[in-house]
Amino acid sequence: MVQNPDSTEYDGMPRSAIATGLVDYELPPAEMPAQLIAYVTHAFGKPPRPASAPAPKAETALKKIFVLVRAQMGHDFSQYKPSTIHRRVKRRMAVHQIETMDGYVKYLQQAPAEVEALFRDLLIGVTSFFRDPEAFKVVEEQIIPKLFAGKAAEAVIPVWAPGCSTGEEAYSLAILLAEHQGAMKQTVKVQVFATDIDAQAIATARSGLYPASIAADITPERLTRFFAAAPDGSAFRIHKGIRDMLIFSEQNVIKDPPFSKLDLISCRNLLIYLGGELQKKLVPLFHYALNPGGFLFLGTSETVGEFMDLFTVLDRKMKLYQRREDIHNARHAVLGRFMPPTATVDMAFPRFHEKAAGTRKLPLRELTEQALLQQLSPVAALVNGQGDILYLHGRTGLYLEPAPGETGTSNILKMAREGLRHDLATALHKAVGTRDSVCYPGLRVKTNGETTTVNLTVRPVTAAPAATPATLLYLIILEQGPPFDPKGAHPAASLAGAWANGPDTDVDERIAVLKQELRAKEEYLQTANEELETSNEELKSSNEDMQSVNEELATVNAELQTKVADLSRANNDMNNLLAGTGIATVFVDHGLHILRFTPAATRIINLILSDVGRPVGHIVSNLVGYNRLVADVEGVLDTLIPKEVEVQTQAGDWYSLRIQPYRTLGNVIEGAVITFVDITEMKKIRDELRKANERLRLAGK
Repeated sequence: MVQNPDSTEYDGMPRSAIATGLVDYELPPAEMPAQLIAYVTHAFGKPPRPASAPAPKAETALKKIFVLVRAQMGHDFSQYKPSTIHRRVKRRMAVHQIETMDGYVKYLQQAPAEVEALFRDLLIGVTSFFRDPEAFKVVEEQIIPKLFAGKAAEAVIPVWAPGCSTGEEAYSLAILLAEHQGAMKQTVKVQVFATDIDAQAIATARSGLYPASIAADITPERLTRFFAAAPDGSAFRIHKGIRDMLIFSEQNVIKDPPFSKLDLISCRNLLIYLGGELQKKLVPLFHYALNPGGFLFLGTSETVGEFMDLFTVLDRKMKLYQRREDIHNARHAVLGRFMPPTATVDMAFPRFHEKAAGTRKLPLRELTEQALLQQLSPVAALVNGQGDILYLHGRTGLYLEPAPGETGTSNILKMAREGLRHDLATALHKAVGTRDSVCYPGLRVKTNGETTTVNLTVRPVTAAPAATPATLLYLIILEQGPPFDPKGAHPAASLAGAWANGPDTDVDERIAVLKQELRAKEEYLQTANEELETSNEELKSSNEDMQSVNEELATVNAELQTKVADLSRANNDMNNLLAGTGIATVFVDHGLHILRFTPAATRIINLILSDVGRPVGHIVSNLVGYNRLVADVEGVLDTLIPKEVEVQTQAGDWYSLRIQPYRTLGNVIEGAVITFVDITEMKKIRDELRKANERLRLAGK
């Protein structure tokens, strides 16, 4: 509740309060008591109801509210926690003294401004600098040093702060990173991406201007080092060095592509407002966005939930996690449209190595089993769903050979010999799809100019008791079969045998073999089509990665556009200010090269636009009897003591020449400012006073 600015004598404070977007009522003082009583009566006058599930009618009204907010604001709150949404809606109902949810829905339909107000309330932008100081202390001591460790010169440390609200916690991280960067004297660059769905909050964060009350959350040392106080002491502005480390952007973490290849994600007190399904999407998304070994920083009331296999707990109390490698890639399917599921599985199972003989004495059972395996073992290969070889057993040269033109390939489909490749691809695809054994007897494989009969079996095996489709492995068994038998052979081999027997072969048998061959070709074609679909899914996944990169580029571009607009506006303001004062001013750098000048300066020093960049000593001045400009400017830069002298132009005008150091907001000297203040009238008055005093003195004699 704030006083209406029109009813105030000085409206600065009310307008500042209204600008926060947190004001519910703008009223004259006389109307405030009645409004306050009405609000309290509505909000707290009724006895609290026991917690229970919302009535079906209330659920229907909530769905209508979600639709209205989504249609006007473009954001969907339907998967946020119902209790949070209900409290926010009840608060807005109390503000307007609306008794029923249906009544509030009708009010929303008639008042678009209320839809936006509800949207702001639903965002719950509660934040502060170094919120939960103990947690930030742990980050400062345990996480920040690890981010810099091992980084090469000119490397970049990327950090993402989703749900950054008005930027306080993102700036807090930047301050910690800047402190460590300064202490280590490293040239590593830090880039903090801070995003939120609230455009107003992002605008506040970009400005970097905060009320004086932040002094309660920041140590005096940090306040002095990283902030500049406003002249009236009512606010603090973040220093440019920290501001330049951050890029702020409007982004919806739920539906927009995430950033990627990050070293740290700080998502604090966002998950607590989201429903379980959204949390199940975001946590794996954070895992995907982090670099191997990257860190996740959550709020003290948040956890990674059921995804403990994706993260290692570093500090359970402060909710610090480190990305764990998901060797089975089992969680990527839950990333929804951010990372579409593909048939390509990144299997990182270690290859099984036989232990060196003689290193230990074998038990009798194991000794017996090994002897039997050596006597009876067929050729076999352990592969994953894509045919990548993980382990080979036996002499495989009869059936596998290196693919022409390639070296180091480990995919069994590329290494299979003629007569085996197509049927092996079909059998493996079937086994992956059905999770059952597939057998193709009687295949005829060409080996060194001869044809060998082979029985092919593909059998699923599990690497762990609780196996999922993504973790299944497949044992491909190749057994040398008996001599060729058309009746028991695989269709491809049967066809060859039938035609080899000549035209007298039974016609029905040949037709049956042809039909079997056709079915086999159809199966192979279906396998090829499904592999093509898999490739398309992989391309789609790559496109999603590109979208992530594009999102990052768009964020940087939006930030740059904002900076350019701010710089252009500040430049225009500066030019108009300098031109409007009528004071001749010249800015020079350390080398006394002219940086800029005001139009009034051209009457004293012969300056034109092309003189920018030239040494000031090369410019001809209209001053009479004063040729120490260069020496005086150098003296001011050496001593940092301002200098002031009176000079006269050839036209007879007098000026007060002042030379002062040019200081940046960070108190860095980057040159000097030379100003000429017209004192001609003052000089004339002074001369007249001197003459009058002289006449009075003579008259007194």
